[in-house]
Amino acid sequence: MAFLFICLAPFVVLYKIMIANTIAKGKKIAVLSIDGGGVRGIIPGTILAFLESQLQDLDGPKARIADYFDIVSGTSTGGLIATMLTAPDKDRRPIFAAKDINKFYFKHCPEIFPQDSCKNFPRSVTSPLRKWVRPMYDGKYMRTLTNRILGEITIKDTLTNLIIPTFDVKRLQPVIFSTNDGKIHALKNARLADICIGTSAAPTYLPAHCFVTKDPITGDTCCFDLIDGGVAANDPTLVAISRILLEVLKHNAESDDIKPIDSRQMLVLSLGTGAAKEPTNYYSARKTSEWGMLRWAFYRGRMPMLDVFLDASSDMVDFHVSAFFQSSYCKANYLRIQDDTLTSDSAKFDNSTEENMQNLEEIGLKLLKKPVSRVDLDTGRFRKSEGEGNNDKALVRFAKQLSGQRKLDQRRP
Repeated sequence: MAFLFICLAPFVVLYKIMIANTIAKGKKIAVLSIDGGGVRGIIPGTILAFLESQLQDLDGPKARIADYFDIVSGTSTGGLIATMLTAPDKDRRPIFAAKDINKFYFKHCPEIFPQDSCKNFPRSVTSPLRKWVRPMYDGKYMRTLTNRILGEITIKDTLTNLIIPTFDVKRLQPVIFSTNDGKIHALKNARLADICIGTSAAPTYLPAHCFVTKDPITGDTCCFDLIDGGVAANDPTLVAISRILLEVLKHNAESDDIKPIDSRQMLVLSLGTGAAKEPTNYYSARKTSEWGMLRWAFYRGRMPMLDVFLDASSDMVDFHVSAFFQSSYCKANYLRIQDDTLTSDSAKFDNSTEENMQNLEEIGLKLLKKPVSRVDLDTGRFRKSEGEGNNDKALVRFAKQLSGQRKLDQRRP
């Protein structure tokens, strides 16, 4: 129900001028969406570095992802990446280039998710007990790092429209932060640091995050009690598309100069963080039929309930978005890049060993050479899409479309 609420909530608002001008010019609305997945953010980081290099080949070395996408959405680790790509520096340029994302993960993930070892004897002894009574990680390094990098930058200041889902445990409902909401509603104009800490606060891994926003004019305040947005929308693609459709619907009710929008007027790139869909001995009906709350919460170093929720959410989003684009005979306007062959170790949310992070980067590089694939809802596995080539070639075509759309926009008065 929470997921449906995100997609259909009537209070969702997009910036009207952006939508109206984009459609009026005949320019497609470009959307980038990045899944949640902890350390596995290295996989989409690898893909984005390749895409940005292609854009730079076309338009010069100063080209950045934020220059080409009207909307960038991300959940959890995807929200962190989306923020890195869209948050401005003092010169109003992105604080990170795409090629720097993985460097960031390699440097900081071992501190965010410190691994047990004989070098850290007290933690290696207490961590088996700690995870039953407290989050596995205290989140202090994450909070300090995020606040240092982002400071007082708020979401209304981003270089393009940023959308980040979170979940408020006090209200028991999703809260979606966006650049355009921040421009319109002061109480939704939260600091990017607070939003990033909130959307990445995965239950059992990192502590929930509470913060307060204030309207400087009225003095009104709003308190948020947030956990990982992945519990509601691990793949935020449909969140972004729903906002576009709802705003166009609202605009058309007020004006007759714009026709309803469909998938032919969108370019959507959706990046997954990998999943372990290969047959394993971890889960089966025979085993899980005997499980109670404890086993569903934790089993052999994994968290079955979290795996089920996150994978189911992402696969259903991919299925619905694919159907949306295929219904208009423009499936090439939607590109989903995901790897569903991760091992149990590489699929772990918090495996920040040097070996695993290098393996994740290699998975991302190999994924570029794999065929464009689409999810089969019957099996949950990705199947090769005939006639679309490999992911790297699809991204080259996508980059050319983005570059062409940007040039079209620049030529308009």
